[in-house]
Amino acid sequence: MGSLLSVNVGVFRPLSATSTGRTGIDKRPVDGPVALAAPEAGLSGVAGDSIGEPEVHGGPDKAVYAYAREDLDFWDPSFGNGVFGENLTTSGVDVNGAEIGERWGIGSAVLEVCAPRTPCRTFAAWLGREKWVKTFTDAGRTGAYLRVITPGSVSTGDEVRVLSRPGHGMSVADVFSAMMKQPEMLPRLLELDALAGDLRGFVAARLKGR
Repeated sequence: MGSLLSVNVGVFRPLSATSTGRTGIDKRPVDGPVALAAPEAGLSGVAGDSIGEPEVHGGPDKAVYAYAREDLDFWDPSFGNGVFGENLTTSGVDVNGAEIGERWGIGSAVLEVCAPRTPCRTFAAWLGREKWVKTFTDAGRTGAYLRVITPGSVSTGDEVRVLSRPGHGMSVADVFSAMMKQPEMLPRLLELDALAGDLRGFVAARLKGR
């Protein structure tokens, strides 16, 4: 059983790499319980969090982003919690190995794993690392987007409980690999009922274009 090391929310920062000239990727740990809710399009599911590009971030299927402290340490042990723009920094949770549709109980909230994170120019510009998109893609340590099934509040130190697992065996890492490296796996993604809607559209378009 894992735990929540921190809950992180972002404030707007200027960043020319974005379509709006600002970003909410700079997320910092906050004290006290933080409410999670199922948001409308372009909004975060985390109370007090900012979304800099609402056309591509936030919304029901990207309500909450989780990343493991173990993966941050893989990149750089000096990285602080929230530096990858994650809302939840976990410990002892196999975030990349979580199945699509797996449900977590954290505090009084229930969340459902629905997508890997796909690196973008905002992420690369924020970290300022050369060839970051390729480096991040090659490593496959993407973290997971989650939708809010049951609204509630979460706090630092809460247990992360796996409440259910679909059993189809397709993990966050598998979905990312199918999208980026193994197109022969794409048809399997359409079998995942809990897959984020935008990814389902991406897969359908890719298969139609073959």
